Amino acid sequence: MQLAPPAGGAFDPGAEAARATEAILHDTLHGTHRGVVVDSPPGAGKSTLVVRAARELAAAGRPLMVIAQTNAQVDDLVLRLAEKDPKLPVGRLHSSDPDPYDKALDDLPNVRKSTKAGDLAGLDVVISTAAKWAHVKVDQLDAPWGHAIVDEAYQMRSDALLAVAGLFERALFVGDPGQLDPFSIVGAEQWAGLAYDPSASAVTTLLAHNPELPQHRLPVSWRLPASAAPLVSGAFYPYTPFRSGTDHGDRALRFAVASDGSAADRVIDEAAEAGWGLLELPARNTPRTDPEAVGALARVVRRLLDRGGAATSERGPGPAPLTADRIAVGTAHRDQAAAVRAALADLGVRDVTVDTANRLQGREYDVTVVLHPLSGRPDATAFHLETGRLCVLTSRHRHACIVVCRAGVDTLLDDHPSTEPVQLGVTVKFPDGWEANHAVLARLAEHRVRWSG
Repeated sequence: MQLAPPAGGAFDPGAEAARATEAILHDTLHGTHRGVVVDSPPGAGKSTLVVRAARELAAAGRPLMVIAQTNAQVDDLVLRLAEKDPKLPVGRLHSSDPDPYDKALDDLPNVRKSTKAGDLAGLDVVISTAAKWAHVKVDQLDAPWGHAIVDEAYQMRSDALLAVAGLFERALFVGDPGQLDPFSIVGAEQWAGLAYDPSASAVTTLLAHNPELPQHRLPVSWRLPASAAPLVSGAFYPYTPFRSGTDHGDRALRFAVASDGSAADRVIDEAAEAGWGLLELPARNTPRTDPEAVGALARVVRRLLDRGGAATSERGPGPAPLTADRIAVGTAHRDQAAAVRAALADLGVRDVTVDTANRLQGREYDVTVVLHPLSGRPDATAFHLETGRLCVLTSRHRHACIVVCRAGVDTLLDDHPSTEPVQLGVTVKFPDGWEANHAVLARLAEHRVRWSG
C-alpha cells in the first residue's frame, strides 16, 4: 500500500510533511487531550519535529521536560536546539557518572548542566534520559511540568513511562513503530497479556488504555531514496505507509574507478544503479561469525572506498565524496560486528561504523552493507525474525543498501513457521518477521550477484 497523490495534483512531499507537522503542533499546543502520538517512519524528520515542538512550547511560555532513551539521544537534541535557537535556555539533567554528557555541550553558553532537577528549575527546556528522570520526585519540584516530549517513544518500556508520568501533565510522544521493541534484560513472558505489561512499549500501553488520544504520522521519509521507500513502507509499515521525499534521479552514486569484474564490484555497481544489491554466498550452515560472509562484507567496504565514490543529492549542488564516515556495516550480533571490524582492520579500514541493529537505530549513512540476520543459520528464531531488526538494517541509507547473505533463507523460512506460543490479550504484531523477510528477499533477488570468493 502506497500513499496516493492528493486529488487534483501530484504528490508534493514538502507540502504533505508541512501539513502533518502543523496538525501535530496544533494538537500539542491547543488540544485538550493529555497525550498526542506521532508515528514516524525512518528519516521522516522526527528529531526536527521534536526540536520545533520544544521551541514553540517554550515560545508560548510553557516550560517543558524532554525525555529521551539514551544519553546520545539527549545530547543530540541539546545540540540541535542550540543550533536552531542559541539563546534558548536549556537544561541538561545528567547522572553523576564519569563523562555523563558530550563535552561539546560545555561550549554552549545557553546550556546549564546539573545532576539535580532543582538546579535547572525555571529553564525553558530541560532534557534527560528516562532513567535519570525516574529518580526525580514530584515533591522535589515546585510543580509538575505542564508539558513533556517523549522522544523515541517506541523504544521506551511502559514501566519507564509509569516511573515518570507524575512529572508532567500533557505529553507529545514521537517514535518509529517499525524499530526494535524495547530492550529488557529479563524474560517478560509472565506479564504477557496483562493490562500493564511492563515490557511493552510505552506507546502500545498508552494507546491500549487511552484509544481516544490523537494519533498522527509523518508521511515522508527524507532519508530513504525513491528506490527504497516503497519496499520499506510495504514490508514494515503496511498500515502507516509513507513515501520518499525525493524522486528517481534526484540522487546518484558514481565511482571514479571502474569495476574490476569481481563480485564485490558488481554488487556495488548494482546497488549504485538500483539502490539495492544482494551479494549471495553458497547455501551452508555456518558459525554465527561466518568467516566467508565476514570477508565478503569487508571486501565490499574496501572496494567502496578504493573506487572513489561520490554521492549527488538534493543537499548540495555538487557531488560529495563517499568517505568512510558515510558508510556503515550492520549485523544482528555483537560478535559478528567485532569480526567485521577485525576483517576491515586487516584491509586497512579504520573509520567505518560497524555495529548491531540496536545501536544503529536513528543513524543515517550514504551506503550501508548488511549481514542478513538469517544468513547461514539452521533455524529461524524469534530474535532473528524480529521485524524491527531487519527494518533498522535496511533503512539507514540515503543512496544504497548492499545485503550479504547465504542462499537458502527463503527455504529456511518455509521450513520454520512460527512456533511462538499465542498469548491471550497480546496484540499480534503485523507484519510478522516471516512475511517481512519474504518481502525483502523477493525484492533483493532482483539485484542478486553471486559471490565467487
